Amino acid sequence: MKDSVIIVSGGMDSITMLYEYQDRIALGISFDYGSKHNAREIPFAEMHCQRLGIPHITIPLAFMPKYFTSSLLTGGDDIPEGNYNEANMKSTVVPFRNGIMLSIAAGIAESHGLKYVMMANHSGDHTIYPDCRPEFTTLMSEALSAGTFAHITLLAPYTNISKADIARHGKELGIDYSETWSCYKGGAKHCGRCGTCRERREALREAGINDTTEYEDEKE
Repeated sequence: MKDSVIIVSGGMDSITMLYEYQDRIALGISFDYGSKHNAREIPFAEMHCQRLGIPHITIPLAFMPKYFTSSLLTGGDDIPEGNYNEANMKSTVVPFRNGIMLSIAAGIAESHGLKYVMMANHSGDHTIYPDCRPEFTTLMSEALSAGTFAHITLLAPYTNISKADIARHGKELGIDYSETWSCYKGGAKHCGRCGTCRERREALREAGINDTTEYEDEKE
């Protein structure tokens, strides 16, 4: 039964969730919020939704880079290089990004007669991003339910598993991860040096997946 909308970025996690839960997804929603890599990842979200016959929309949030501070946004500081951890990645936090996106997605879900909103946060995000933590997803689900006649519920089934676990799901589903985007720098290729590139490589390696991603640092 098609009862859900999914926030789908075009990255490994949300694309895996898109395939794993395709039978219940009625609509895929991407947000163009002025991140440095939106132009690289959103086309993958569109492509995978089209491949699965799932309607897809992209909602512009042009105000975010104008009023929010984050190295992830256009005009912000440089994306840090190094490991995917709190000290290194904190500058990439876009304040309450998921809260904003989930609120919009809930309004769209209710407008379309749907009951659930899905997001693909995972355990590796917890120390870095406050709006990916279990306590956030629990309370946000309660807020969405209380604030809608349809009692919209947030589904975040990857909250307590790792990115490698997600990649293992994708391996079973036959997903080609070269058709996803992770690098926050948003260049022509994955840089291979930023935290998200390193996390991507590690997850694919742990899952036993041949990484066919093109990385800039491989030619250095």
